[in-house]
Amino acid sequence: MNASPTLYQPGASFLHLLHPLTKLTFSLCALVVVFAGPGGWISALLPGLLALAFLWQAGLGRRTIQVALRLLAGPAMILLGIHGFFGAGNQTILFSFGPLEIGQEGVEFALLVTIRLTAMLLASLVLVLTTHPSHLVQALTEAGFPNGLAYLLGSPLLLLPQMMARAQAIRAVQQARGLETQGSLPQRIRALFPLVAPLVFSALVDVEERSLALEVRGFSAPTRKTFLRELLDTRSQQLARRGMIALTIILFLLGVLYANA
Repeated sequence: MNASPTLYQPGASFLHLLHPLTKLTFSLCALVVVFAGPGGWISALLPGLLALAFLWQAGLGRRTIQVALRLLAGPAMILLGIHGFFGAGNQTILFSFGPLEIGQEGVEFALLVTIRLTAMLLASLVLVLTTHPSHLVQALTEAGFPNGLAYLLGSPLLLLPQMMARAQAIRAVQQARGLETQGSLPQRIRALFPLVAPLVFSALVDVEERSLALEVRGFSAPTRKTFLRELLDTRSQQLARRGMIALTIILFLLGVLYANA
């Protein structure tokens, strides 16, 4: 089964050419502003719209929408149903379905949470879709992070898509052998172990193989590492990162004041 080993999409846009630390800083700052910035709805919307504009300009708009719909459509419907029907603060009734009533306050809260999750995802995709995991690990290492911590932060971008592809392959193989993965709830529960067990065992084997491969290549050696590719980090990008951090701190403090007002 052929699948892309990462979520990274090759390209030559300005977003692809930015230093990984610049994109990482933007993603982390956007996350803080979305959940702790002032204004509620405004802080939730603006970082997501800005991230979407960057991704669209980089030619990744369609891919971004596909990923967002795949990951957030289900949770958004669940949030809307739970808070719309059963929200503790519901007072204004929008619709009634027999004994069930949809409250305006619950719907608004569900929409706010969905917008925040969407903004968080879009901000992370600025980094994930335009940065190869090896480049992120290299950038963190050059910034002074320990090798183990840098690999720990960058490896999920490489491992998660591989795990998803492996899970799909295992499911296809088990279905070809006659395993029933559809149907009633008891049938799905019985099919869970034959699907999960090979995935877990293969992941453990893969971890051991990776650790051996890294050690053979001198991963834990105390000497300074050299890299085949040079990551360009300009003075303007360094200033931009400091500016984003300073702006985020200001917005965070304003958010605290706004919440306590």
